[in-house]
Amino acid sequence: MLDPTCPDITGRVLEGLMASGVEKNHAAIKRGIEFLKKSQEADGSWYGRWGVDYIYGTFLALRGLQAAGESDREAYILRAGEWLRACQNADGGWGESCASYDRNTFVAADSTPSQTAWAILGLIAGGDTTSNSLHQGIEYLMEAQKSDGGWDEHLSTGTGFPGVFYLKYHSYRNSFPVLALSTYLKTKGQQ
Repeated sequence: MLDPTCPDITGRVLEGLMASGVEKNHAAIKRGIEFLKKSQEADGSWYGRWGVDYIYGTFLALRGLQAAGESDREAYILRAGEWLRACQNADGGWGESCASYDRNTFVAADSTPSQTAWAILGLIAGGDTTSNSLHQGIEYLMEAQKSDGGWDEHLSTGTGFPGVFYLKYHSYRNSFPVLALSTYLKTKGQQ
């Protein structure tokens, strides 16, 4: 079985290559950036193959682009941040339904810790360190955190095969919020 090239994996690979010392003018980096530019949806999001769905794809595309040295002032990166802010839930978090795969567009769901963390990570990678959306997302994670330090998550946010079956990775509910909160704190330390 082979999966087609997808924005979320491309973003991860860009981030990994840059972290391992590949130069940003390397042909593979340039091809990855061009692929992400061409695969961006008209609304500013990116499709996510391995996590539900557009929030996941958008956060990983933005992290890869940031790692590859793309300016957060580029119109397509700004458009992605606007898309993330526009799909935020009233409670300050983010959530996306598996039905997004069936409809080929974002379908809102109740907020989850992992999807909220993905949106926060995407906003930060896109250069947003001060918006109300970002701060509301941080507040959502802090308020949803349980006394034992973890988070509850009842919806599936992992993707086995789009439209066929979905997964509930139990570490997502904790690992991504911790990564988002630590990334946020690092940005505050740099300002």
